[in-house]
Amino acid sequence: MQVRRVRKTFGHRLYLPSILQGLALTLRHMFRRKDTLQYPDERRTFGERYRGVPVLVKDQDGREKCVACYMCQFVCPPLAITIEADEYPPRHPLHSIEKYPKRFEINMLRCIYCGLCEEACPEEAIFMSKTYVVTGLSRELMIFDKQKLYEIGGTRPDAIRKWSPERKGPPQRSHVDGDEIAPTTSALHGAV
Repeated sequence: MQVRRVRKTFGHRLYLPSILQGLALTLRHMFRRKDTLQYPDERRTFGERYRGVPVLVKDQDGREKCVACYMCQFVCPPLAITIEADEYPPRHPLHSIEKYPKRFEINMLRCIYCGLCEEACPEEAIFMSKTYVVTGLSRELMIFDKQKLYEIGGTRPDAIRKWSPERKGPPQRSHVDGDEIAPTTSALHGAV
């Protein structure tokens, strides 16, 4: 099979038609609606399902919701979360209830914004925020500590209110130091 070669005219050899077609395309795009934002004055808005920077939140009373259960650290694929747990001091009102994160860090250079930490958290203490601007001048600044995560996350109302007196339960189930945690069945129902 032979392919017939098309002979170019003098106009085609000057590339003038191609240049004019390119200019026509440019002129058509000049008068279309622009998608450019004047960042940082204008910010892009994302949908409800957007996953931004993971942050820690406090409840409406200002208490830390995180109980240092290590579930988010365990489920994190790139190992970006580091938690160091501690117990409340003996005189603290929450001493016998839970532990808290003494150190909670997220390495934003490692984080892949997958949202598994949010899904794994039983206390709803970590959320994917709508923040998408993460900048730092050094690697150390890209490791967000607990204070920075609470600053970004802020307060999120908690419908459960697990620390309220109404949810404390009967005095027989007290968790105060020195009390029985699980009294015997005969003590609860009266000795027969």
